[in-house]
Formats: sequence, structure tokens, C-alpha cells
Amino acid sequence: MQVPRPISPQPESPGLAERAEDNLRFIRETMERAGSFTAVSGWGQVAIGLTALLAAWVSSRAATADRWLAVWLGEAAVAVAISMATTTWKVRDARVPMVSGPARKFALSFVPAMVVGALLTVVFVARGEYALLPAMWMLLYGAAVVSAGTFSVRIVPVMGACFMACGAIAVTLPSVPRDALMALSFGVLHVAFGILIARRHGG
Repeated sequence: MQVPRPISPQPESPGLAERAEDNLRFIRETMERAGSFTAVSGWGQVAIGLTALLAAWVSSRAATADRWLAVWLGEAAVAVAISMATTTWKVRDARVPMVSGPARKFALSFVPAMVVGALLTVVFVARGEYALLPAMWMLLYGAAVVSAGTFSVRIVPVMGACFMACGAIAVTLPSVPRDALMALSFGVLHVAFGILIARRHGG
């Protein structure tokens, strides 16, 4: 009587393996998008950067510290308006809910440092410490972007780290003109990273 031989397993079809890898990659990317806030507007960041460059030019010609401060507070208001408008447009185009989990986490991570920055601005102005404002603004804004960026695309926290680096320069090298650093950070960085975000992440 002939003993039956065990059937050796057939090698997996290359086409089947490739399809399985593609499916896993699609699932992984879908989960990453679902867990991140991708509605940061790159073109909005570019617009903010351009207005900041204009503000830096105007503030460099301010006759008094109060006028210098007024220029940058005005710029902050303009930046908030641009950011809200362009983010809303991008959310509508992408049909992503503004109150989604990632969006809420992004906002809750971003806002606290901004509140601290507003409070410290009041304190510094009351004490006449105008020279410390640029470094504080860059450091706290960078920290806010890094924290919120953990719930967004990877390039966002990188941008925040660059802002913090500019703030560190302002602290350690006080001889560097404050308006030049403000132009570099709030102007050039917003424009450069905004273009990258727009090209890589849909506007």
C-alpha cells in the first residue's frame, strides 16, 4: 500500500501578496488621515507670512515702542482672521467636519500657549519690557505649533520647531534686530512652510 505524501504548501502568488500590501498601505494611510488634522491651509500661511513681512517693515519705522506694539498686535489680528477664513475654506473643500476629533485636539493643543502669550504680553508691556516680546512670541507660538502639530501633518511641528529656534536666537543674541527676526520667523517661515504644505497637502 502506497503511503500518501504530504502536500507541500503552494507558494503565495506574487500578485496576491502585492494586493495585500497595497490594501494594508491604504488602511494605514486612511487611519493616519482620520487621526490627524489636515485642514491647515498652506496658502493661508503664505498670506500670513506676507502680511508679517509688511508689518516688520512698518514696525521698523515706528517712532515709539507703543506704535511698534500696535503694528504687531494689528498683524496678530489679521493673521487670526486669515487663518480662520482659509482653514474654513479648506475644510469645506475637503468636506471635513470642523468639530472632528483631530480638529478639536489641534485647537486644544494650540490655544493654551497662545493664552499664556497674551497674558505675558500684558505683563511685559506694563513693565516696559518691550525688548522681550519678540522672543516670547516666537517661543510660545513655536511651542503651540509643535504641540498642535502632533495632530496634524508632519511638516507642521517642524515649522513650530523653527519658530522656537528663532526665539532662542532672540534670547541668546539680543543684538540681532528684533524686526529682522520677526520678519524671518513670522514672515519667511510662514511663506516657506506654507508653500510646502500647499503643494504636499492640497492647498
